[in-house]
Amino acid sequence: MPYHSAPLDLAFHALSDPTRRAVVSRLSEGEVPVSLLAEPFDMALPSFVQHLKVLEDCGLIASEKRGRSRWCRLVQARFDEAADWMEAERRRWTDRLDRLELYLDKTKEDGEGNGKPV
Repeated sequence: MPYHSAPLDLAFHALSDPTRRAVVSRLSEGEVPVSLLAEPFDMALPSFVQHLKVLEDCGLIASEKRGRSRWCRLVQARFDEAADWMEAERRRWTDRLDRLELYLDKTKEDGEGNGKPV
């Protein structure tokens, strides 16, 4: 998996904003029209729609026009990519820390038998 990819960078940028994270949390319950999605936020609708545009441009959400309303839903694939990257990083750091622990244990064992400080 590439460590740097434009779609992944955009997804993490989009999720860096608390309003957009709140939108994602709400959409995790199911798709909803923009008008209802915007209700809990204390901002003008055009400002709120800009947040939706950021989320849609990076592929975290999708929207479609139904009658007179625009509905939004999550796009699981982009979340899966972000989760895969985080899991790969977690494994990499766990492996590094495990190797460090083994090294420190060996150093400690080597130091105990010869009277040298650890």
